[in-house]
Amino acid sequence: MEKSPRLLDQVRTALRLRHYSFRTEKTYLFWIRRYILFHNKRHPNQMGVIEIRNFLAFLAMDQHLAAATQNQALNSLLFLYRTVLGMQLQDFPTPVRAFRSVHLPNVLSREEVKRVLSLLTGTHQLMGMLLYGSGIRLMECLNLRVKDIDFPELRLVVRSGKGGDDRVTMLPESLVNRLQTHLSLVREVHRSDLLNGFGKTILPYALDRKYPNANSEWGWQYVFPSSRISRDPISGMQARFHADPSCLQKAVHQAARRAGIHKPVGPHTFRHCFATHLLESGYDIRTVQELLGHKDVKTTMIYTHILHRGGMCVRSPLDGVLPPKVQA
Repeated sequence: MEKSPRLLDQVRTALRLRHYSFRTEKTYLFWIRRYILFHNKRHPNQMGVIEIRNFLAFLAMDQHLAAATQNQALNSLLFLYRTVLGMQLQDFPTPVRAFRSVHLPNVLSREEVKRVLSLLTGTHQLMGMLLYGSGIRLMECLNLRVKDIDFPELRLVVRSGKGGDDRVTMLPESLVNRLQTHLSLVREVHRSDLLNGFGKTILPYALDRKYPNANSEWGWQYVFPSSRISRDPISGMQARFHADPSCLQKAVHQAARRAGIHKPVGPHTFRHCFATHLLESGYDIRTVQELLGHKDVKTTMIYTHILHRGGMCVRSPLDGVLPPKVQA
């Protein structure tokens, strides 16, 4: 008699059938494991609403986790119960979902952006410039394929961004020559990989079965490939994947410290700067929304609160009373 798959294997299969990203898969499995261990390895089908509430209360009150992290754990458990186990939990989860406060993102001035970018080097500098110049997210940058860059039209096609949607954003004209030089070097690496029996990449949605030779074609290669060959955790194939996101995260953090900037700065900060600086320049908020890929303009409107002069550019009444240069 054939054994039924282990619970975590069932979760993994359900996630892949629905085309969840590998990062989401790892996150969901992490929280489900933690939930089971918290309840002394009891099977989830023997537990329900009360156990979920107790686990979330532990995360909030004992672990002091942020609301976003608590909701991430909740979403993982909802997927487990509703999708994998087929349990509806009808009186759940509205009272338990953590309320997320609205926090203004950290934004650098144009001069601060220039200082940070100048302290990055090589490929990290090119990636940072692309993040700031196009407004794309870090993983959207790493997942760029050669075919997604349209040099004549000065645009980037972002495939399967947040929410799984594609969109088009701008390619800074000032980066064209540098990006083309970068791609010429990447192409040499790709040719070398082909000669050594590698040179294939992972294609989305099983396109490698529909187009057997596409995974070795130049157009499907990553714009920012990894420095080494590694094994794909899903297919087991050895290939050169995109660069590790932590490398750029560390480089940007160090560059910000060297630039004398003591507010939190990471690759995603460049996206916030892109939106804010476009609005400061007078571009329409709907245009910025489309470039960022926000589904709701309310998400984009948060950047109106952090323009160069706050309060929708209203001048403080104190500035009209005191002389412009007042000594403390």
